[in-house]
Amino acid sequence: KLDIVKQHSSIAGISAANLWQEIKPDEHGDWINQRDNTFDNFIMMGSRKNQTKLFKEFSLGLTTNRDTWAYTRSYNEAINKISLLVDTYNEQVNSYIRSHSQDYEPYIEYDTKKISWSRGLKKTFSKKTILKINPESMRTSLYRPFDKQFVYFDRLLNEYVYKIPQIFSHINATNLVIQINSKFSGFGSIALISNCLPDLHCNGDSQCFPLYLYEETKNDQIDFGNSGSLFSEQSGTANENGYTRKDGISDEGLSHFEAAYPEEKISKEDIFYYVYGLLHSPEYRERYADNLSKELPRIPCVKTAKDFWRFSQAGRDLAELHINYETVEPYPVTLDCGKRTFKQLEDKDFYVTKMKRPKVKNAEGKSVNDNTTVIYNHAITVRDIPEEAYHYVVNGKAAIEWVIERQAVTTDKKSGIVNDANDWAIETMGNAKYPLELLQRVITVSLETNKIVKGLPKLDID
Repeated sequence: KLDIVKQHSSIAGISAANLWQEIKPDEHGDWINQRDNTFDNFIMMGSRKNQTKLFKEFSLGLTTNRDTWAYTRSYNEAINKISLLVDTYNEQVNSYIRSHSQDYEPYIEYDTKKISWSRGLKKTFSKKTILKINPESMRTSLYRPFDKQFVYFDRLLNEYVYKIPQIFSHINATNLVIQINSKFSGFGSIALISNCLPDLHCNGDSQCFPLYLYEETKNDQIDFGNSGSLFSEQSGTANENGYTRKDGISDEGLSHFEAAYPEEKISKEDIFYYVYGLLHSPEYRERYADNLSKELPRIPCVKTAKDFWRFSQAGRDLAELHINYETVEPYPVTLDCGKRTFKQLEDKDFYVTKMKRPKVKNAEGKSVNDNTTVIYNHAITVRDIPEEAYHYVVNGKAAIEWVIERQAVTTDKKSGIVNDANDWAIETMGNAKYPLELLQRVITVSLETNKIVKGLPKLDID
């Protein structure tokens, strides 16, 4: 702006040159980056209002307001942390109960080594509620892209659970959720799928759209039907662990797509994967970037049934990659182990504290990251990483960068709590090589994602 004023000597100079452009806000109140109004012609992916929508329900990801205490990669450490927090809380709430005081604040001790307070936990304290540990509250969560951790999932110890209890209702609940990045900036992927409990910030401020919804089963709801089965194909419901499982896609959503392709036999699952495939379309993301940065996605029906099935199959293929990222084939990078061979390495040689990329000079002489190389630790350097692996971007970073950042050992300054990625590798996966192999696997995931996205059909909706 200053350069423009300097070029024309003053603001008056701009007026004299008749260079001002009048900007008129649209009906949405957008002054710049105005939305494409054709977006309104498509079915809403989700809505809190009584409108036709594709998904019956959706939810923000879990908000604990005490991530350091609620999340960890060691199951035993998770139990120990929550036990310490609960014991500290109960000791203080018992003092408050014995006092018969109306003012609870003097009985709260702010020792960050023993407890983490939040508005919600203080409200629970004020009600003189005693907390109890429930082992079934320990769940697996996708904390960040390609970063699984244990989380203590509890209404009283998590600040906001939103509608997550309807999505992952019990410890063995099976489900898939498409997480939408509600802070989408037009760069990278807007969607990420997960089969475990999602954190709020896993994919931006994640809005989660589930394949299934769960509600507690009442005795009079159990219907074995003529076949004696607990699953009804017609109703799309199933009973498991005391909960009734229902389809997340609405009947109206199914009818919408059946009307678009009357000759096809389409299931709600087909539509779920169609949505995931379509949201990866570069044409869709670019054309409606201004809409997607301000509102939830709307889902168009592509013109032909052939393209519908291509998007749906692509969604299935992407989901297979993104859900099973821990078991895909590791990419064959070059592993530089110094004077030893890879086979000579011991488990201790795979311990990772913080990966990093070395710096190199670019054509302009500036220092930049060498994306083809990752210094894993003192014993291993990963070489020959394809540059195109960095082209798969989710939640603002390349997928491979999430691995580099998250597979580390971190210490929280306030509590002193250590979160060690090697704990997940050894205790849960039984494999000290897990962080290294995860890096290789996510390279494969990134390259295969790029291939699938490049093979998507043209967005023919006009």
